[in-house]
Order: sequence, then C-alpha cells, then structure tokens
Amino acid sequence: MKKPLIINIQKFSIHDGDGIRTTAFFKGCPLRCSWCHNAESCSFDKELMFYEERCIGCGACTDLCPEQAIYMEDGRAVTDRQKCTACGKCVDYCVRNAREIAGREWEMDELVRILLRDFPFYETSGGGVTLSGGEVMAQEPEYIQELLRRLQEKGCNTAVDTCGDIPYERLKAVLPYTDTFLYDIKALSPEIHETYTGRRNERILENLKRLSDDGARIQIRIPVIPGVNDGEEMEKIISFVKENLKPVRVNLLPYHKIGSDKAKRVGREVKETFDVPLQEQMESLKAKWEDAGVLHVEIGG
Repeated sequence: MKKPLIINIQKFSIHDGDGIRTTAFFKGCPLRCSWCHNAESCSFDKELMFYEERCIGCGACTDLCPEQAIYMEDGRAVTDRQKCTACGKCVDYCVRNAREIAGREWEMDELVRILLRDFPFYETSGGGVTLSGGEVMAQEPEYIQELLRRLQEKGCNTAVDTCGDIPYERLKAVLPYTDTFLYDIKALSPEIHETYTGRRNERILENLKRLSDDGARIQIRIPVIPGVNDGEEMEKIISFVKENLKPVRVNLLPYHKIGSDKAKRVGREVKETFDVPLQEQMESLKAKWEDAGVLHVEIGG
C-alpha cells in the first residue's frame, strides 16, 4: 500500500470540525487555487522550503548538495528548483534552520498512534481527528480508508476536509468511517471556478449532492475572496445549498495573505493578490445566509 506524504500534524485544532481536534495535512491537490494558503501542499512530491530571512549566507549548503543545485548570489543561497531532488542533505547542515523538506511518509501504525495521543481531549470536547490537505481524498484510497477505519475502531470521531474534485467512489468508500465531511465550495459558475482554481466544478457539485443524498453529515466551508465570490457568486452558492443540501453548519472563511509567503518558500510565483474582507463585509454575508433560512452560519472556523 503506497504511503502518502503528510506536511503537518496540527494538534489542538479548533477550526477543522467539532471540538478539539488533531488535523493531519496531506500533500497533493488537484486544484491550484489562486488564494491557496498552503502552497507546500499542492504537489504530491516532497519539496524544499526555503526561509530566505533566516539565511546568513554561510555557503555550507552549496558544498553539500549532491545535485549542485545551490549557489550563492548577493550573499544568499539560491536553489535551482529544476535540479533539486528534495533529498534533505542541505537541511541537515543548515545552522539557521532556513531549509526544511515539506512532506513525510508515515507508517500506518505510527500515524494512528500520534493522531490518538490527545484522545482524552477529543472525548471531553466532542472533538476528534480531521484529515485535510492538500486534498486527502486524492491520496492512496486504500490507505485513507484504512486510516479512517482504524480511528473509528478506537472510538475516535473522524472528519474529512475535501474539495470534492475526485471520483465519487472514493467519497462513498470512506462514508462509513467518516462522521463529518468538511466540503469546500469556492464558486458556483464553472467558468469562474476554472479561472481561479484551474478546474471546472461540475464534478465537485455533483459529488456534493450525491454525498448528501447518501446520508453524509456535511459542513460547508466557503473561502470568501473579495471580487471573486462575495457578490453574485455567493447568492448562487446560497441558492445551491438551499435547493440541494441540509448542512449542519456553514463556515465563511475570510481570505488572508499568509499563503503568499509559503508560495515563495517553495519557489512558486504568486499569481493573484486579493483584498482581505473587512469584518462588516463578513457580517453582511453571514446575514444573507441567515435571511435565506440557513441558521447555523459562522465566520471563520
């Protein structure tokens, strides 16, 4: 069974489902959202992350790199991303921790043990474990299904955070082992969705309807991007949800600019910049949902 890569295991998370949770972030996603705040999670391969502000220009990494992918320029180490294989040798010898490798394989037994370490907090808060990404459902299907099954066998509440752009069979396969699906809706219009994520959304929306019809417990999460989905698109999203779903909660997630720094660290160009929505804008959007009869709406989370 192929082991997927994980970029982070975040403990004491309160924004990825009910209660106190531990969230595992898997590496690799079919979408390329212009506002992505986890740029290191896009690729399915290991990647070097470079924190330029920490580099003191000692040059030690240039001699260690077996691919000769690092050279000095203006007193700072520069990495040729085409040559870099993310072997990690430069990471081991960087005295300022300016380099790290994004992506680690986990043996199933070890991962389950780590994820269940805070089980007492899950019990007292109604929390559990959330599998996120990247896109967790784009990983090795058998691995994810087995992981969720093992967690539930131990009495752990499970949640899957997904963009939905995967074959529906994968979602249906984990349905018996998933207490809640945190399902992203970024736009309703296929053209707008493709412009800002690189993919159309017909399959995403159809999967969401089928998941709801199959009895899944669904929490809708909408990244609020000014100029993209905070106007007419939001009205369309509200209508779609009202007509097709009965979500337990809708979370409106205000855009932030953290992702641009991460993109630079993995050597990606930041293609789009957006305004951060004001609190009054978020409150207005929340009111629109409530006026439409959707009562469990939260800002953030």
